[in-house]
Amino acid sequence: MPPVSGPVAGLLDSRLGRLGVQFAKFGVVGVVGLLVDTAVLYAGLALGLEFFAARVPSFFAAATATWALNRAFTFRGAASEPLHRQWAKFIAANAIGGVVNYGVSVGLESGVQMVADHPFLAVAAGSIAGMFFNFAASKHLVFKGA
Repeated sequence: MPPVSGPVAGLLDSRLGRLGVQFAKFGVVGVVGLLVDTAVLYAGLALGLEFFAARVPSFFAAATATWALNRAFTFRGAASEPLHRQWAKFIAANAIGGVVNYGVSVGLESGVQMVADHPFLAVAAGSIAGMFFNFAASKHLVFKGA
């Protein structure tokens, strides 16, 4: 594919353009996280866990997957620090987004029959609700300098 030129190249090179590209990458990683979240949720349900209990391991599995992918793909070039410390910061910084994610998914699952019949809808709604906060927290608190 030929390099981008003209006004589009100028926009992509701008601070806002770079932020937009980074947010798009964060969104792609989020879709992968959604798939991990859903797979672990359904595994927990198949093992006999109640929905609210199955959401806990599914969230942590998705958060760990998205931390690793964001580190390698979205925020490549961030200040380096030990993996365990950065993972812990990522989990802590995204905890509020996680509470929003969990609250929306559990609330919808318990209050909307169609969502209870299709738990994926609860996971998707929760993921979207927490995404904007998580991007800001990740960029400014975890992956500084990227």
